[in-house]
Amino acid sequence: MKTVALSAHFDGKKIELDEPYPLAENARLVVVVLPQDDERHDWFRLSVQQLARAYDDNEPDYTQADLRK
Repeated sequence: MKTVALSAHFDGKKIELDEPYPLAENARLVVVVLPQDDERHDWFRLSVQQLARAYDDNEPDYTQADLRK
């Protein structure tokens, strides 16, 4: 079996895969516990907000004539 990375979470009692994946009985696993990533989530949210502002529905359509050489 090839090595594959799977997303999972801990529900307070057991580790659950985020998406189904066929595992053989007694398959060897490596579990890596990731730290809370609140700051990364905040930066991602800010980026999405700023991109939405920059490319909103009121953005003018630019033509080739609007570009400088």
